[in-house]
Amino acid sequence: MMKITSITRLRDCGIFRDFTWIHDLPEFARYNLIYGWNGTGKTTISRIFRALELRIRPDVGQVTIGIDNKDIQGDDFPNITIPIRVFNRDFINENVFRLDGADLPGIFMVGKENIEKQQNLENLKRDLAEEQKVLVDAQARKQNANRDLDRFCIDHAKLIKDTLLSPGPNPYNNYDKSDYRRQAELILKEGGAKSPHFTEDDRNSLLSQCRATQKSKVETIKYHFPDLSALAQKTNQLLLETVVSKVIETLKNDTELAKWTRDGLLLHKKRHSEQCLFCGQPLPNNYLSNLEAHFSTEYENFIDRIDKQIKIIKLMLDEASKVSVHSNGDIYDFLAFEYEKACKAFKEALNTMNRFLNQIQKLLENKKNRIFDSLTERIDVPVFDAQSIDRLNEVIQRHNQSCDDLHERVKSARESLARDMIAQSIEEFIRLKNEADQATTEEQSAQQKIQQLNNDISLLEREIIQHRKPAEDLNEELKSYLGHDELQFEIKETGYSITRNGVTASLLSEGEITAIALLYFLKSLEDRQFDLKRGIVVLDDPVSSLDANALYLAFGFIRSRTQNAGQLFILTHDFSFFRQVHNWFYHMKVPKSSAIGNRPSRFYMLECTGGQDGRRGCIQPLDPLLEKYDSEYHYIFSRLYRASSLNKEDHLEENYIYPNMARRLLETFLAFRMPDIAGGLTNKMQKVEFDEAKKFRILRFVHTYSHSSEMSEMEHDPSLLAEAPSVLADLMELMKKLDPVHYSAMVKLVDPGHKIEEEGMND
Repeated sequence: MMKITSITRLRDCGIFRDFTWIHDLPEFARYNLIYGWNGTGKTTISRIFRALELRIRPDVGQVTIGIDNKDIQGDDFPNITIPIRVFNRDFINENVFRLDGADLPGIFMVGKENIEKQQNLENLKRDLAEEQKVLVDAQARKQNANRDLDRFCIDHAKLIKDTLLSPGPNPYNNYDKSDYRRQAELILKEGGAKSPHFTEDDRNSLLSQCRATQKSKVETIKYHFPDLSALAQKTNQLLLETVVSKVIETLKNDTELAKWTRDGLLLHKKRHSEQCLFCGQPLPNNYLSNLEAHFSTEYENFIDRIDKQIKIIKLMLDEASKVSVHSNGDIYDFLAFEYEKACKAFKEALNTMNRFLNQIQKLLENKKNRIFDSLTERIDVPVFDAQSIDRLNEVIQRHNQSCDDLHERVKSARESLARDMIAQSIEEFIRLKNEADQATTEEQSAQQKIQQLNNDISLLEREIIQHRKPAEDLNEELKSYLGHDELQFEIKETGYSITRNGVTASLLSEGEITAIALLYFLKSLEDRQFDLKRGIVVLDDPVSSLDANALYLAFGFIRSRTQNAGQLFILTHDFSFFRQVHNWFYHMKVPKSSAIGNRPSRFYMLECTGGQDGRRGCIQPLDPLLEKYDSEYHYIFSRLYRASSLNKEDHLEENYIYPNMARRLLETFLAFRMPDIAGGLTNKMQKVEFDEAKKFRILRFVHTYSHSSEMSEMEHDPSLLAEAPSVLADLMELMKKLDPVHYSAMVKLVDPGHKIEEEGMND
């Protein structure tokens, strides 16, 4: 069983500037009582022990402690495994935690583990509140982003609907935001965000298709352009050709007469008349023969050939004149432009051909009158668009095909236009959609975090409630500790709500908080992870701020819970508690097999002495007066009596301990000497018959320097501290004057060899 045997060395540890365990200072026993006023180093010692418990390096100076008479450095604490539990202010702060809720008068947590969990719980709740704000913001952004996207889709869907609206069945007549968004997302999925847009002509054509109504089919143009080259070649040949015959000059040179004569000859031959059918006179002999020689068979054949060619040309002209084209209104609007263009080209080709045929006809008519002459005039084939008829018929065929597939064509045109209109707005759609998607992602992320936080909160709350000590047990132990049942625990939330006399307690005193923490600490000594009989227990001021009656009850509670500890340290500044523990330790019986010395208990005190570098703390054996008498009054009187006769001007720091002692001594002395005077120390001093200047100096001394905070700061005039011996001498004189018998008895007790002057003893 490991034991702490000494605090070997403390250097720069708070008030312990350079402390070394002296050779004749007894090592720690099983039961150890350390008495020291506030500011003498109790907290420093308890924190060193707590660092050993937590297995961490002490956070101040250089520390060496003896464990089983082996020196252990503070740097080695993390490697030391020793069963030790320490109760001090740090433990209280770590194990009693109050939550000040807005609507809760006070919920308390008890236990370091639960407090850590509760603090984690509070952190989680704060994170939850923050995340809920994030969720609200994300939801607002999502709502705004979706509203903007929705409005955008509505506006563009309306534009598409208005553009493609038509009578009869048409899906775009009911086109809405959902249709727009679905098609836009499909375009994005297909990678069409950067596809080129239609030209204006493309859009106009598609619009015409969309607005087309059902039309009838039309016939193609049944016409073929003749071979103008062949006509020109044959005409040129006829113009060059001549007739060889007996020529009658008058007829040769007079084409009209020749024509008239030829017609008359044919008529006479047809009627076999020998008389002139014009004048009725007999025809001259051989006249018809001469005419027949002029109008020979060759002549007639040539004229016949020319007439046939002229007839062919007339037939061509007649055929061309009968060609008619359909009106633009008969053709679908989306083909109208192309149809009109083809019609124009075809008509121009017809006109060119007709001019050419008329020219040929005139030339041949002229040739008939000049068949004996070779005409050198040449006929050139004109340039014309013979393919225009094919293009025109191709447009007509497309029109007829469109009549067959109008529904599919209109549907395709509408879809193409709608896609193009969506593509034109796709960039803004992408931006708005990304904003909406990002806000949705943020909302989902916040919801997931909130869900996780809620799960973590629920888990922690269950763990805290599961390990929470029942309120009934706490109430019973608190009653035993305090000696009354005014305070009551009620389970609330994950902690406790505390009532005082049936009314919710809004505040707990430091003493009550200390009591709750100590109850938890003493309960923890029963933990299966801690073997009390082999462990070390350290209690630093466990009865802080308790009244006398509660103090005795608390002592009994502490004694019953710690008496079986393997080693026990109790540090206190409360003299009443000190006397209780002292009597317990002094009269206790411990088996002879105790591992530490023959004496089961040791008594120590903490002292502060002055030096050039400030106050110095040390551990030393308990003053015999404290051990012998049941009052610290003897000890304080002894210290001040001896100091009143010493010169402390050289070491002012040493005088800092005396103002507080002087105040305690004076208050106790006057309380018994003047019990009928109400009020504080100043009121009582006003009633004391003593030198006024000395009274003022004493009051100034005890009032100015009797607080530890002021003592450590050294803010006041050090000249007053230099007067400490003379002020204390005035105090001794005051006590001697007011109660010489008491004073004489106290002097004999603390300084048996001193002879007290008898003057004033019988006053």
